[in-house]
Amino acid sequence: MKLLILSDIHGSYHYAKEIKNIDKRENPDQIILLGDLYYHGPRNGLTEEYDPMKVAGILNDLKDKIRAVRGNCDAEVDEMISDFKIEQNIEEQINHKHVYFTHGHIYNMNNIPNNNIQILFYGHFHTGFIEEKNGIIFANPGSLSLPKNNTKHSYIIFDENKITLKDIDGTIIQEKEL
Repeated sequence: MKLLILSDIHGSYHYAKEIKNIDKRENPDQIILLGDLYYHGPRNGLTEEYDPMKVAGILNDLKDKIRAVRGNCDAEVDEMISDFKIEQNIEEQINHKHVYFTHGHIYNMNNIPNNNIQILFYGHFHTGFIEEKNGIIFANPGSLSLPKNNTKHSYIIFDENKITLKDIDGTIIQEKEL
């Protein structure tokens, strides 16, 4: 199974439009959204072309492929404009690995939810990376619209053989063979 993993759109219609291009280029089986979909949050300025309803329209067009987890800026009302469920976390076997998807404000490299996890995907920090520590792979797709710490607008592709962090144009930033 090939997954496209995105995080921290924060209501940017400008960058949400890129999701359709990325989906077409990467052709994933499923899209995992790691939260902070619509609201920009009190610590962030408005994103480029801030328009949560238009972002919802783009995501709803892809609803058959989407699974989403709730971010710290997401609210119950966000599910009212979403044609897909927003879950607290997702934990399951994918590509023969025990994988956990979360936003990152609670569970992350410094606080893992359980000892069965082989791969932990999380956003929240707006900084893309792939790192292995104590036998667990930690991967953050960064932020599609508000990257921090001099990182790029980015996303992750997870397939049976590797985890790949790419910039918005599809250029490989980092890769981890599984």
